[in-house]
Amino acid sequence: MNDEHVKLFTESNIIISGLKNLLENENISYLIKDKFESARLGGFGEQAASVEIHVLKKDLKEAKKILAAYKEKISL
Repeated sequence: MNDEHVKLFTESNIIISGLKNLLENENISYLIKDKFESARLGGFGEQAASVEIHVLKKDLKEAKKILAAYKEKISL
């Protein structure tokens, strides 16, 4: 099913924010799952690098290309 979301990447909020901008520029929709913020609101801890970005399965190939270029650009 191409309307299913799949996890693309997990990292800190600041890194995910940069990736969000690149995906938006290419009109790729995404979902963010911020486990760090959810844990903070729930009163317990979580790793800071626990923000996930998910894209539609049909956009995964293009999103992976964008992610690879982004990781190279920021030396991750």
